[in-house]
Amino acid sequence: MRNGHVDVAVIGGGAAGLMCAQVAAARGLKVLVLERANRVGKKILMSGGGRCNFTNTGTGPDNYLSANPHFCKSALARYTPWHFLELVERHRIAWHEKELGQLFCDESSKLIVRMLLDECQQVGVRIETGCDITAVDVGDGGRFHIDSRLGRTTAGRLVVASGGLSIPSMGASGFGYELARRFGHEVLPTRAGLVPLTLSGRHQQRLEGLSGVSLPVQASCNGASFRNAMLVTHRGISGPAILQISSYWQPGDALGIDLLPGEDALELLQRWQRERADAELKTLLSEAMPRRFAQRLCEHWLPSRPMKQYTPPQLRQMAGTLSAWPLVASGTEGYRTAEVTLGGVDTDGVSSSTFESRHVPGLHFIGEVLEVTGWLGGYNFQWAWASGHAAGQAV
Repeated sequence: MRNGHVDVAVIGGGAAGLMCAQVAAARGLKVLVLERANRVGKKILMSGGGRCNFTNTGTGPDNYLSANPHFCKSALARYTPWHFLELVERHRIAWHEKELGQLFCDESSKLIVRMLLDECQQVGVRIETGCDITAVDVGDGGRFHIDSRLGRTTAGRLVVASGGLSIPSMGASGFGYELARRFGHEVLPTRAGLVPLTLSGRHQQRLEGLSGVSLPVQASCNGASFRNAMLVTHRGISGPAILQISSYWQPGDALGIDLLPGEDALELLQRWQRERADAELKTLLSEAMPRRFAQRLCEHWLPSRPMKQYTPPQLRQMAGTLSAWPLVASGTEGYRTAEVTLGGVDTDGVSSSTFESRHVPGLHFIGEVLEVTGWLGGYNFQWAWASGHAAGQAV
């Protein structure tokens, strides 16, 4: 295939690219995958703490952020979590449901990569790693010319599955966005998503020494709300609830954190005042949340006294602090630790059924490079499988 011709060239050997390649090759097409990193599926390997949260059984369009919320519907409807689960079970990979529909491998994420590679091998997909692409253009007859260390490859169809900017140490780059712009596509502004938030000034100082403390919260911003764990870090806050809300938050936005999710804070304080009047607030809060965190709250936000000493207005003020903790985030940890990239190739220029460019026939965009971003919990992998499958059938 050196200086050769293929039916389909796929740029990117991640989840979407490998799925697309396998589906296309199963239709009898000659498929080449070009991966920039030294191995394929790097983000799959590191995901889910090495166990790969490979899908979510509750996946639906509402679990995705996009300027066009309808764009993801077609692909998600045609390739569901159950389709991918059937593939996982056919390869005898043991799995379990952790919480909220999240499915993980029992053993290792390596098994998912192995499964995808085995599927590709069975249908003759050729995969080349360490393959930086130096040029892409369209020649006469609409065929694509791709220059890389392989020399020049000519392809009838080109699929861009190069991902976003998150975790550059894994080989992430803006190549897909540059390519899209070169072919006349608009790229919507990108930013880190599913990422820890950072604190500065007194907000950071007040939490100093609490790194590693975790507690359940309800985090809200711009109409979105997630109930899960919050983790205090050296530089700010993280944990599932914070990662989720980070995709909706931008600097300057108000961040709502309910430290007693599911509880009416005022009712709880009033009950403590009635039933445990002599107990100190910090003692009672230590029963509802980690002791060190409760003590720090009382040092800086809620002066601790025996419950009988608080007036009704003071109880209301304290309840307000507990249900809307006044913490101001200053930024995020950025692409270095972000699980996904928000923004990307504008879906208005791409078909939602075939993922083909509306500007350049034969050019397709799939996966994270598109302006479609899922929640935490297996949704981004399901988007990769679904968009890759749809494009694989269409090329």
